[in-house]
Amino acid sequence: MEFINKNTIKLDKIMNELDKFVIRFIKILEKHVDYVIVSGYVSILFGRARATEDIDVFIKEIDKEKFKILYAELIKQNYWCLNSGDINEIYSYLEDGLAVRFSIENEPIPNFEIKFAKNKLSQKAFSDKITVMTPLGEIQISSIERQIAFKKYYLKSDKDIEDAKHLEELFKENINIKKIEKYKSLIENGKA
Repeated sequence: MEFINKNTIKLDKIMNELDKFVIRFIKILEKHVDYVIVSGYVSILFGRARATEDIDVFIKEIDKEKFKILYAELIKQNYWCLNSGDINEIYSYLEDGLAVRFSIENEPIPNFEIKFAKNKLSQKAFSDKITVMTPLGEIQISSIERQIAFKKYYLKSDKDIEDAKHLEELFKENINIKKIEKYKSLIENGKA
């Protein structure tokens, strides 16, 4: 792993099947909308050995016509939406702040859990995102500090705490503790 700058990491690793699944999907996604991957997959990408059923993704809000184009390409590339086959219903879920899930046709796991970044904190995930350069392509993730804070102080499951510890140890020389404390404060004050 090499830090190119504060917002870019070059990651030389043997890409596993989950990584290939992620890259294939986001190559479609990024043609249509800005995205940022959050939560468990970030820890997995950086070497934490654990399974996951989903990859959590915030996307910037787009209008229904742009979403229809994205949806049509996903269907063409053999993805399906686990929530519904009705494009209007899927889009209304996103508008209502709910997540929709996409996976390879008839294979529910693993899947992508996609949400519009509706609140201020999720929208800010785009302002400090990190580009991870992998052997198969680039992946946009939210900041490591944001990952740690949300895992430790918002989600708080055993799995999330272990994810946070993994990231803290791996990035101990590069993380900004003040940023983690800022996110912690926002979470504790109900502004997350």
